Amino acid sequence: MIMPRGTANQLLLPANPLFIVFTLLAALALMMLPLGRHPAAPDLLAVVLAAWVVHQPRRVGVGAGFVLGLMLDVHSGALLGQHALAYTLLAFFAITVHRRLLWFSLPEQALQILPVFALAHAVALIARMIAGGMAPGWWLVAAPVAEALLWPPVVWLLLAPQRRAPDRDENRPL
Repeated sequence: MIMPRGTANQLLLPANPLFIVFTLLAALALMMLPLGRHPAAPDLLAVVLAAWVVHQPRRVGVGAGFVLGLMLDVHSGALLGQHALAYTLLAFFAITVHRRLLWFSLPEQALQILPVFALAHAVALIARMIAGGMAPGWWLVAAPVAEALLWPPVVWLLLAPQRRAPDRDENRPL
């Protein structure tokens, strides 16, 4: 089998389901911190959700995006379903491009995933505007760019536990 370029010719160990749940809940907890939201602030939960959907599409999918979006909607007091719809579409389009995305290196993946993040923000903005909310201004354009810039380090960190050798010895310390 031909290995995709983006994986750097390295087979990954299976992802621990508890680690996946922990990282998604940790990203949700970070989004729930009362730090105040700026329109240009990146949505860390969207980045982590998209990363797991791309790398583990059989374990994390559209349903996880919907549930996490509803939890964030209830916590933030936003229009119920605003984040749920955005995360559902984010997960759907991430699943759609996940096979093609894995052939690229991490910086190239960031460019490929940027339109998916932009679409998720556009859907949330449209839902907010239909409900009578105010437009956040042009700062909203910076959020998908910031999320795309976060893509390489977040994916590298999330996949780090899978890169270890299955049986360690003194000749292979990793």
